[in-house]
Amino acid sequence: MGHREDLLEGAKRCLLEKGYARTTARDIVAASGTNLASIGYHYGSKEALLNLAFLKVTEEWGDVLTEKPDEGVDTGGEQRKAPLDQFRDTWQRVIDSYAETRSVWQLQMEVVSRIDQDPELRKALMGPQREGRDGLAENMLGIDPEKDPERARVAGLFCQALLAGVMVQWMMDSESAPSAQDLTDGLKVVLEGRAAPDERS
Repeated sequence: MGHREDLLEGAKRCLLEKGYARTTARDIVAASGTNLASIGYHYGSKEALLNLAFLKVTEEWGDVLTEKPDEGVDTGGEQRKAPLDQFRDTWQRVIDSYAETRSVWQLQMEVVSRIDQDPELRKALMGPQREGRDGLAENMLGIDPEKDPERARVAGLFCQALLAGVMVQWMMDSESAPSAQDLTDGLKVVLEGRAAPDERS
């Protein structure tokens, strides 16, 4: 890799190990094996580099939402999972990844707390956040953003709000935090207005 790629990888490691506020330019240089001048040359500023690194970390974490190509498809390759099954299975992957990706969840909470004081960070996150909603709608509920953009938009808003809340609960008290089945049962109660928690598909 060249210095540009080395810096980005180094910044990603620093974010996960130290967080956004505690990462210095010297930390990034040490982690990447480059030099201070390289940051300005390739990215303009440490902040611009960290913003991009955060987006890359979040994008890579988002891969956990995506199931393998052969999952959820019958032998003919046409039948997809029922929406509630897809919702539950996607949440299971997210929750199963918690121990391994806790540092990513912590980083996301820290970055959210900074956006009021950092207009450039807010600006950098706006586009990817909207794109992320489409991805959530598709992966959690099977809604195609290209075929049904408005349903994908509102479903993505719902899933994004739910994801943030689940992250907070797992970080605060993992023992009482919701399971994938809890979330599925809760959604059924909201949709049906009468489904009991033990009425599971």
